[in-house]
Parts: sequence; structure tokens; C-alpha cells
Amino acid sequence: MDLRIFTEPQQGASYDDLLAVAKTTEDAGFDAFFRSDHFLAMGSASGLPGPTDAWVTLGALARETTRIRLGTLVTAATFRHPSVLAISAAQVDQMSGGRVELGLGSGWFDAEHSAYGIDLPPLKERFDLYAEQLEIITGLWETPVGETFSFAGQHYQLKDAPGLPKPAQTPRPPVIIGGQGKKRTPALAARFADEFNLPFADAATAKAQFERVEAAAREIGRDPKEITRSVAYTVCVGRDDAEVTRRAEAIGRDLAELKKNGLAGTPAEVADKIGRVREESGITRLYFQVLDLADLDHITLIASKLAPQLG
Repeated sequence: MDLRIFTEPQQGASYDDLLAVAKTTEDAGFDAFFRSDHFLAMGSASGLPGPTDAWVTLGALARETTRIRLGTLVTAATFRHPSVLAISAAQVDQMSGGRVELGLGSGWFDAEHSAYGIDLPPLKERFDLYAEQLEIITGLWETPVGETFSFAGQHYQLKDAPGLPKPAQTPRPPVIIGGQGKKRTPALAARFADEFNLPFADAATAKAQFERVEAAAREIGRDPKEITRSVAYTVCVGRDDAEVTRRAEAIGRDLAELKKNGLAGTPAEVADKIGRVREESGITRLYFQVLDLADLDHITLIASKLAPQLG
């Protein structure tokens, strides 16, 4: 199973904090470092010292790391014009030597959009915009050098775009799609996704949605096995109950709730839950959402004591 670290820096983290986590992630042997793409803290967090831009961060980390894959869970379609996002992500892919993955979603956090004056259209319009972005980004990346890409949609129009720069990966970096919509989301995943991710969903919910994606893939003649199944859970692991409790308190979470909805407990306890989720849902990739970015020992503990139990 691929094991990845997933961070939420809008809750309060500098670039140096993220660099330390990314380096620890790489040194500990994890597959990837991912971050959210948000500009406003959620809940009671102050957000200090302030937000860091996801793609600026990943571009810098591309030059500071050598092995781990780098990506977003997820970039909001409302934040950037798709042509600009395609250029940015392709450049970061080049800078990393082909280690970028693009998680793209429709956008949802209304307070964030209001705070920074970013339009958040109604859901149907937002999803239409999102669908066009997927077509444009993948279209620009996959256009052969020397040819051009044009697009005439309701929200975006491109004429004779050269589709440069090209990403290092061919035909393009992997695209990650997620969400629990029962019709349009599986249909988009069938067309564009290399990975389908369900964050914070129980195993039964995840299994049902993965099956919808599989059915949508078969409907268009695509092999469902081409789409990786993944989930993301908040993680809180300790060597003993006292350490688990301390880590839960540090992130302001109720331990009982974390044990129910996340991955909390000793390495053996968490490994047991992951095994049950994997058996029921068929996942082959897991994102550990690490919320205390100053606690680097947490990451090394997961790598040294939990990961070996997962096979």
C-alpha cells in the first residue's frame, strides 16, 4: 500500500514548517507529500503566520526533495484559470523531475472565497466550470509539441494555445478526483482520473463510491483498474495511550471521535483499522492527514512502527 503524508497548512504553517515536514516525509520512506490548497484557516485556528500558496510551495519543495511525489488534495477550480494552473503544474513537474500529481476539485469553502473576493458560483455552475477545467488542463498537457489546443466552452475559450511548457511526465501528470456525488463525479473520474480519493469517509461509503466510479469507467470502455482507489484520514498515533491522548489534545480533537472517524491509537490498533478499511473498500493508497506540523516525531513513528505492519 502506498502511504502518503497530507498536510493542512492553512491552519498555521510557514514554508519552513512545510519544508521540514516534507524532508521528514522523504527521509522516513513515505511515498508522497501532499498539501491542501486553501487560503483561510478553518475552525478556531488563527492561521498565523498566514496562508502559503500551494503551487509556490510545491515548486520550492520540488528543488528541496529528490524522491517523494508532490501534489494537492485538492486545488479548487475557483482559484486559478485552468490555463495558468496547467502552466504552473507543468513547470513544477519539470522542476521535480516528474513527481507532480494534480488533485483538482470544484471548490467549496465559502468563507475563504468571501474573505479574498474569489467568486464561488452556485454548485451546478461550479461543477460545469470544474468539468471544463479538467478538459483544458489535460488537453494542454497532452497536445503534442508543435501543435496547438483550442477549446470552446461555456466558461472558457482557448484559441491555438501551444500547450507549453510540457510536464516532465508523459502523457501528463496523474490527476486525482474525489467527492461523493453519485452521477457527475463518477463520470468525470471515469474520463480524467488516475486516482479517485475519498477523504474522511467510512469504508462502506468509500466502497459504494468506488463502485460507482468503476461502473462509469466500464460504461465508456475504460479499465477501472487504471484508477487507483485512495482514502485520507486524520492520524493520531502514539506509543501508548498517554501519547495518543497528548497528540489528540495538541490538535484540539476528541480522542473518541478520532478513533471512530480517523486513525487514532497505538500502531497495532491503527494497523488493525486500516486492514479492515482496505479489505472492505479495496484501497491501495492511504493519505495520513497530519495536523500538528511541528511534531515531526509523529511522522517518524508512523513510518517506523505502523507502516511495517501494513505490508
